[in-house]
Amino acid sequence: MNRTDRLYAIREELRRAGPAGRTAERLAATFEVSTRTIKRDISTLQHSGFPAWARPGPGGGYVVDPGATLPPVNFTEAEVAGLAAAAAVHRDQPFAEHLRGALNKALSVMDSGARERASSLTDRIWIDATAAPASAKVERSLEHALNEMRVITLDYVDHKSAATTRRVDPIILALTRGHWYFVGHCRLTDGIRWFRTDRIIGARLTKERASVIPVDAIGAPPSSASSLTDR
Repeated sequence: MNRTDRLYAIREELRRAGPAGRTAERLAATFEVSTRTIKRDISTLQHSGFPAWARPGPGGGYVVDPGATLPPVNFTEAEVAGLAAAAAVHRDQPFAEHLRGALNKALSVMDSGARERASSLTDRIWIDATAAPASAKVERSLEHALNEMRVITLDYVDHKSAATTRRVDPIILALTRGHWYFVGHCRLTDGIRWFRTDRIIGARLTKERASVIPVDAIGAPPSSASSLTDR
């Protein structure tokens, strides 16, 4: 697990722990790192604005503000089947790992009977996903670039087999015409470009903050397309 993924996982672990909190030792054992690494990671989260603090004394540890946690949530069998269908459609696609994580969380809070009914329902849903995937490492880098709005360096091979390396400010991820695209402002050509994710052979996240480019800068989407917010 790289540090960015671990920071996210620590944040979610503290949210799940609620008022009980987690000691540095327990977090270190969970993520197989040293307690010094955990303390450094918690400090990073705190400086980024995450509301976690150390509770001193016996039984102390790190706790998170109750406002950053979720109340108990109940899922219906159909809702879990919907998550499972979405995870199947987006297997090996951007944010698929996080979607599977959400599905596993939903399953973990269901009783055994509800899980069996959800499984029976998902057995009746077939998916034939054909979109070409990018590598898992590339996908994670693209996700982080978009989520954290950081410049990313791409090694790209175009339809003519020409290879180039470009620094890109992320704008959107788009699924259209049977392919995923990473859309951003290419600093090499000083213009907005659509990069097919299965043609990105390398992706390296930089520490540089990306320019915030409005989505409408890429032009109007097809009439059949919309953001997830609009669906």
